[in-house]
Amino acid sequence: MSRTADFQVEGRFLGLILKDGYKPKAIRLATATGEYPIKLAKEIRFSLPKTLTPGEWIRVIGIQKLDYKEGTVKLKAYQVVPVAPSQAAITIPPVQSAPVSQPSTPAPSATTSSKNPCILVCQKSDCCKRGGRAVSQALEQALSDRDLADQVTIKGTGCMKQCKAGPNIVMPDKTRYSRIRPQDIPDLVDKHFAAIAD
Repeated sequence: MSRTADFQVEGRFLGLILKDGYKPKAIRLATATGEYPIKLAKEIRFSLPKTLTPGEWIRVIGIQKLDYKEGTVKLKAYQVVPVAPSQAAITIPPVQSAPVSQPSTPAPSATTSSKNPCILVCQKSDCCKRGGRAVSQALEQALSDRDLADQVTIKGTGCMKQCKAGPNIVMPDKTRYSRIRPQDIPDLVDKHFAAIAD
């Protein structure tokens, strides 16, 4: 079963993904919640702004397809436009709140992201299939219960190279936890953030 919806996201253009060495097939986009490959619709593959340079802020507008069975979200771009960095922000579409999405924690602002400790949560399909979504929700709940939601950031990441041991999370002090279960989260939050909570 799948569902489609519009999406709009802004971030830094990292480069093109080419097919056969020269055909633009997708773009790589860095956002506050991670790095994403976004497939280009055929009609815009060769009409992308020729002046796009890696590191430039862009807005991508398109369609996302949510596959409930696979636990994946596929993005296809129909429009790519440069934007000024001051305008750049992520617009999370309604379907992103579905269980297979990134954590629903708001994107941190530039002023707070460097100050707040950050918990990394793998969002790749293997970790999600092993309960990664429930772990993300447990983290959000545990932080909220301790009034830490605005002091600790949860960030979805790409593969952590421990797929068979998922779900995987990394705490701010670089401690990695594998095969983590939602019921383990409250104790971990207490262990790592006792000083902040007091």
